[in-house]
Amino acid sequence: MLLSAVLHTYSLRYMLPAAVMLGTAPTYLLAWGCWRALSTVLPERLYRRGDDRLYTVYQSMVLFFFQHYTGVQIVIYGELPEKENILYLSNHQCTVDWIIANMMAVQQNALGHVRYVLKDGLKFLPLYGWYFSQHGGIYVKRSAKFNEMRMKNKLQSQMKAQTPMYLVIFPEGTRYNPDIPKVIADSQSFAIKEGLPVLKHVLTPRVKATQIAIETMQNYLDAVYDVTVAYEKTTTQSGQRKEAPSMTEFLCKECPRIHITVERIDVKDIPKEQGFMRRWLHERFEIKDRLLTEFYEATDPEKRNTFPGEGHVAKLSLKKTMPSFFILTAITAGMLCTETGRKVYMNTWIYGTLIGCIWVSIKA
Repeated sequence: MLLSAVLHTYSLRYMLPAAVMLGTAPTYLLAWGCWRALSTVLPERLYRRGDDRLYTVYQSMVLFFFQHYTGVQIVIYGELPEKENILYLSNHQCTVDWIIANMMAVQQNALGHVRYVLKDGLKFLPLYGWYFSQHGGIYVKRSAKFNEMRMKNKLQSQMKAQTPMYLVIFPEGTRYNPDIPKVIADSQSFAIKEGLPVLKHVLTPRVKATQIAIETMQNYLDAVYDVTVAYEKTTTQSGQRKEAPSMTEFLCKECPRIHITVERIDVKDIPKEQGFMRRWLHERFEIKDRLLTEFYEATDPEKRNTFPGEGHVAKLSLKKTMPSFFILTAITAGMLCTETGRKVYMNTWIYGTLIGCIWVSIKA
C-alpha cells in the first residue's frame, strides 16, 4: 500500500505538467489559427511577428514547468550577446535538449525566434508536428533522402519575410545514449572510414544541414553558437556515463543542475566549402568531446561536473513564465466548462491532427 502511494505520487510529478502542456495545445492552435486568418491581408513579416509572440507565450509556459517547477539550476559558461540572428549547434543526448535551446533563447529575449531542424518522423506528432513547420521548423531526412532544395527554399522564404532566426541544429542526427552502444560504435566506425578522429562522448557530426543553413543564410546570420550541454547525475559511482534524463525523469526533478558552455563564432570565420566545413564541424565536436571527457571523468573532484571558466547561474523571473501558464490554463478550462467549448476543443484535436498530418505529408 505504501509503495503504491509512493509510486502514485511520483507519477503525479510529471503527469500534471504533461497534462497541462498537452491539454493547452488545442487552445494554442486555435489562437494561432485566428491570428493566421486575420493576418492574411497583412505583409508576411507582420504575421511572423505575431506568430513569434504567440510562440513565446506557449514556450514560456513550457519553461515554467521545465525550469521553475523542477527547480533545476542552469549554469552558463560564456557571455551571451544581445539578441541576434544565429545558428545554434549542440550535442544531442535526450529529448530535454530541445528545451535547453529555449532556456538559452529566453536569456536573450529571443524565445519566439527559436526554430528547429527536426527529424522527419516528428512531423506526424499530433498538432505539434504541423505547427512546428508553420513556425519555421524544417523536417529533414538522412543521407541520400535529404532534400537540400526544400530546406533552402524554406530558409529563403523566412529571410524574405525578415524573420528573426534562432535556428537549432543537432548535427549528430540522433541522440548519444550509452545504453545503445551500437549507435556509438557505428558513429565511430564512420569516423574511421572518413579518416576523422574518433569521438567518445559525442557522435560523429553530419555536415549537410549545417552547411546548407550557413550557405543559404551567410549574409543573414550574425553568428553560430557552439553549445555543449552536460547533465549532472548522469554518471555511475564508478564514473561510467549513463543515459541523460528523459522529459519524464526531468519533470520528476531527477536532474539538479545543467551545465551549458557556449562559444560565439562569427559566420565569416566559418569555411563555406563542404570538405573544409566538414573538417571544421568535426573539430568543433572534438572540442566538445574534450570538454565532456573532463566534465565526466576528471580525476580532480573540483574539475568534475564543471566546465572550464567561470559559470553563472541563469536567472529566469516568474514574471516571464507565470502569466503564460495562467492565461493558457484559464482559457482551456473555460472552453472545457461549456458543451460548445468541449466540442470545439475535441474537434481541434481530431481534425487538427488529421489535417496537419495530411499537410506535412504533402508540404513538409
